[in-house]
Amino acid sequence: MSARVLDGKRIRDEILAELRGRVADLAAEQRPPGLAVILVGNDPASEIYVRNKVRACAELGIYSEKLTPRASICTEDLLGIIEGLNQRPEIDGILLQRPLPKQIDTRRTVVAISADKDVDGFHPLNVGNLVEGFPGPRACTPAGILELLKRYGIAIAGRHAVVVGRSDIVGKPMAIMLLHENATVTICHSRTTNLAEECRRADILVAAIGRAAFIGRGHIKPGATVIDVGMNRISDPREVERIYGAGSDKLEQLAQKGSVLLGDVHPLQVAEVAGAYTPAPGGVGPLTIAMLMSNTVAAAERKLLKSPSPVAC
Repeated sequence: MSARVLDGKRIRDEILAELRGRVADLAAEQRPPGLAVILVGNDPASEIYVRNKVRACAELGIYSEKLTPRASICTEDLLGIIEGLNQRPEIDGILLQRPLPKQIDTRRTVVAISADKDVDGFHPLNVGNLVEGFPGPRACTPAGILELLKRYGIAIAGRHAVVVGRSDIVGKPMAIMLLHENATVTICHSRTTNLAEECRRADILVAAIGRAAFIGRGHIKPGATVIDVGMNRISDPREVERIYGAGSDKLEQLAQKGSVLLGDVHPLQVAEVAGAYTPAPGGVGPLTIAMLMSNTVAAAERKLLKSPSPVAC
């Protein structure tokens, strides 16, 4: 029996379809939700991500602004831009695209964004709300993963989940969200001993380690659900051939585009062992933007309707 592919694009489309009515209601009663996206510098990958986020806003009827400070901007000037957006009533959400240039104090920018407008779910107050199970914006990628699991009917309660990666953006909030769903959770990272053995205990394995095709058949329990959060770009033909095999069409793609995108999970081996898995690209990525839109709409509802919105996850 072949592994089931968990289509993030399909779930994204479901979420966005559900948001359209809420956006239309807000626009009819008062105004559409508003999102400001700050893109510092000219990082090509970040430019693509921001373009996709702005496009999603346009498709839903959400008002959006893109601000593009110079790459050499100092922390104080960036904080000034953030504070200006905090004061604008028509802006419900502020997203500061990462990574930021090295001269920027990232921690100060995280705290500077008003907790009410923190649609990334990174502000310490919102992290605290997540830990306590209080309403509020949730980190978009793990929130999207939870939506994917639920909408595909994959049981979480009572299952053993292993999260590989401990970042503030994915690993830590993912573990907490799974705990709230009554999973038994193990967090692994670069210094975990016997990593493969720990991973093989997982009914649900979330890979967010940032190493191309690192999680292979030796890490996967037969029949497990594998969620691949990674997005790595490789440009070495030998590496592409090692992963995909000689004669793969990925070598042609490499020749045409100069690189190949793949996740943290070996794309061929996961299909041989897992019961269900997300492809990369096409799995988790689309859900991140969908949950950003969900957080933005919820922020506008909290402000304009003066009533608590459901937690994004």
